[in-house]
Amino acid sequence: MQTNDFNYQVLLDSISILLEEGRNQVSHSVNTILLHTYWQVGQYIVEYEQRGNQKAEYGSFLFDHLSRDLTSRCGKGFSRSNLLYMRKLYLEFPIRETVSHVLSWSHYFEILKSDHTLEIQFYTKQCEKEKWSVRELKRQMKSMLYHRIARGKDKKAILNLSTRGQEILQPSDILKDPFVLEFLQIPEHVAYLESELEEKIISNLQHFLLELGKGFTFEKRQYRISIGGKHFYVDLVFYHRILKCFVLIDLKRGEVNHQDVGQMNLYLNYFKKEINLPEDNDPIGIVLGAHQNQVLVEYATESIDNQLFVSKYQLYLPEKKLIIEELNRHLGE
Repeated sequence: MQTNDFNYQVLLDSISILLEEGRNQVSHSVNTILLHTYWQVGQYIVEYEQRGNQKAEYGSFLFDHLSRDLTSRCGKGFSRSNLLYMRKLYLEFPIRETVSHVLSWSHYFEILKSDHTLEIQFYTKQCEKEKWSVRELKRQMKSMLYHRIARGKDKKAILNLSTRGQEILQPSDILKDPFVLEFLQIPEHVAYLESELEEKIISNLQHFLLELGKGFTFEKRQYRISIGGKHFYVDLVFYHRILKCFVLIDLKRGEVNHQDVGQMNLYLNYFKKEINLPEDNDPIGIVLGAHQNQVLVEYATESIDNQLFVSKYQLYLPEKKLIIEELNRHLGE
C-alpha cells in the first residue's frame, strides 16, 4: 500500500483529528469531575465544622488528621494544603455551577492563594477569558495585575472588574499603572540604553504580549516614518484586534519630557492620514518611561485630540503590601 496515496492521507488525518478531539473531551470531563469532587470535599468539611464537631482554623489538627487518613485510604492528592484550598473553593464559590470548567484545579489552587474575594473573582474570570496557562496565571498574580488595573478606578468600576474581568471598551482600558517588565531581567540600578530595552522586549515578546493584555498583535519594531525628507522611527507598533486600531509605543529610559509627547503626537497624526485603512479606528500612542512628572505630562498632553497616553514601566515586581494598602484605602476598607 502506498502511504503517499491521497485517500490514505485523508483517512490518517481524519482518525488523528478524531482521537485528538476524544482525548480533549476525556480531559475536559476528568477536569470537571475532579473540580466537582474537590468542591464537594470542601462542602463536607464546612458542614462538619458548622455542626460544631471541629473548628477548622489553620493551626487546628483537623486538616492534619484528615490529610493523613485520606492519604492512607485514598492515595495521593489530599495534602493539608490541598484540603484547605478545597474548603476555600467551596467557601468562595458556594454555588457549584459558578466553578469554571475551563480552569483546572491547578488554576484554582493558585487563585485561592489570594485572601481577597474581589481579587479571586477577577483572576477566575480573567483566566477563563484569556485562557492563561497556570504559569501565566502565576506571573500575572505575582505582578499584581488586578491591583494595577484597579488603580484609579472608582468603587463601582472595581466591583465590575471583579465580576466581569477586564473589558476593553476604550483606549484607556489597555493602560496599566505601572507596566511591569520584570521578565526582561534588567537589574533595577543598572544603566541601559533605550535600544537595549527594546532589544530585550523583542527577545521576550511573548512575555511582553502577556503583560500588554488581550487583543495585541505585533506589527513591527523601528517602524520608519518619512515626512518632508526626514525619517522618524517608532520603537514598537502593534495592532489591537478588539479596538481595531494601531498602538504605537515609544520607550524612554528615563523621565518622559514634552518633546517625547510632541513626537508621539506627530506619529499619531501620520498614522491617521497615511497608514490607517477606512475600517481602522484612530491610533493609540503610549510613551512608556521609567519615570514621569505628572504635572509636566498634564500640560504636555492638554488639548491634544489624539489618543495619547504617558505611562510608567518598572523592571521589578511591585511591592505587594503597599499596593494592597493603597487599593484598600481607595475602596474605603
